[in-house]
Amino acid sequence: MELGERKQPLEAFLRDAARTSSAEVVQARPLSGGAIQENWLLDLVLADGPWEGRHAVVLRTDAASSIAVSLDRAQEFAVIRAAWDAGVAVPEPLWLCTDPGVLGRPFYLMRQLPGVALGNRVVKDTSLGGDREALTARIGGEMARIHGVRPPRDDLAFLDRPDGNPALHQVARQRGYIDELAEPRPALDWGLRWCELHAPECPQVTLVHQDFRTGNYMVDADGLTGVLDWEFAGWGDPMSDLGWFCARCWRFGRDDLEAGGVGSRAALYRGYEAEAGRTVDDAAVRYWEVMAHLRWAVIALQQGHRHVSGSEPSLELALVGRRAPELEYDLLQMTAPEHWRATGEGA
Repeated sequence: MELGERKQPLEAFLRDAARTSSAEVVQARPLSGGAIQENWLLDLVLADGPWEGRHAVVLRTDAASSIAVSLDRAQEFAVIRAAWDAGVAVPEPLWLCTDPGVLGRPFYLMRQLPGVALGNRVVKDTSLGGDREALTARIGGEMARIHGVRPPRDDLAFLDRPDGNPALHQVARQRGYIDELAEPRPALDWGLRWCELHAPECPQVTLVHQDFRTGNYMVDADGLTGVLDWEFAGWGDPMSDLGWFCARCWRFGRDDLEAGGVGSRAALYRGYEAEAGRTVDDAAVRYWEVMAHLRWAVIALQQGHRHVSGSEPSLELALVGRRAPELEYDLLQMTAPEHWRATGEGA
């Protein structure tokens, strides 16, 4: 997306949304990351009104193509607002635009947060995040706040709600995505069957982020500043967020730090339990770690397909697609009977 001739319609929208006599986008530059969505940092000056002054805001809009599991921008904006209202550390949601006459596609704006999100850097640079066990406990607490949002919610009525057991619902969904790819993936079929046979019960369906991992939150020198990238959110088993966060594929090489490559599993659980007032189901979390590898493999294949299909030629998407065999290998190791017996969960 280049502003060009779109700059004037964008400024007109911002003028009305911010209730000001004049809105000027001084500068707009693309932000790195975001293979599924585009993010732009705007240097915005509002002449008067309730938002008078200079603001750094992030404009988030659709990439050239999307994948099946992603919410649209209006839906994502509603989820972030619900999280904001629940006290979750998210960027303040500002304005939503669904008028195609402005940028040609829907977008929303949110306040920029300070800090770093790049997963590899967060894991390796220990000057970020403050005390790492405290950071990990804080992350657990933020998850618990997310899981305090529960259905029914009129403002989130568009979210997919599991019909019955959330784990079995996820199995059915992933099986459908694999079938759509029309490409034999026997390792994923094995993983689907394993997840079907070992599905845990879920006492309470809640809002789940579904991509809460290192790389999708921001930290500065002192600690967590915000949770990002809500396009996968839905209703589900709250233990699935903890499982996704602990999955080996998101530790960025620090396998000894089971919670996202930044801290201990015990600290994550401790922070979660302190905020939620209930005990973490460790067996369910470990099940959802297996599902995390299955889901990520499917997403990688979908991303790779965007490149291979020609809809969005991209080296980044092609490289993401190449991750699938590695994830399949991990999946087979994790579901081997001898491995699962060693964790105490049975064959």
